Amino acid sequence: MHKISSLISQQIQDSFARQGMMQSLGAQIERIASGEVVLSLRPNPEMSQQHGVVHAGATFALGDSASGYAALTQMPAGKEVMTVEMKINLLDPAAGARLIATGRVVKPGKRLVITRCDIEAEAEDGTRKLVAILQGTMIPVEAT
Repeated sequence: MHKISSLISQQIQDSFARQGMMQSLGAQIERIASGEVVLSLRPNPEMSQQHGVVHAGATFALGDSASGYAALTQMPAGKEVMTVEMKINLLDPAAGARLIATGRVVKPGKRLVITRCDIEAEAEDGTRKLVAILQGTMIPVEAT
């Protein structure tokens, strides 16, 4: 895993702090590296659906943000990214003490960046289970 500049790392941290959705979910940044960002959250009852597991909307939001920030690690200064499209496969119920989303750049580009994200549910004992995968396309936009 390649290191990134402290400027890009700070840009991602500042952007993450402005995301109301991630703040509402209590998500946090675990790791920032070139082409990869890991986010996590500890589920609470407000994130559940009727069967008591994490709602797919919260799972999707976490994966979308991890993917977008992974893409941002590949952008030049003055650029940000937005999601153009994102697909999710829900593989298992998202139940556990923590959800961990690892977003990665599959193919960087000047016009489009293809990403993938694996989301795992981590039990109290530290064991993990893959619960969702996302694949998406990000587009560079001017920083605001």
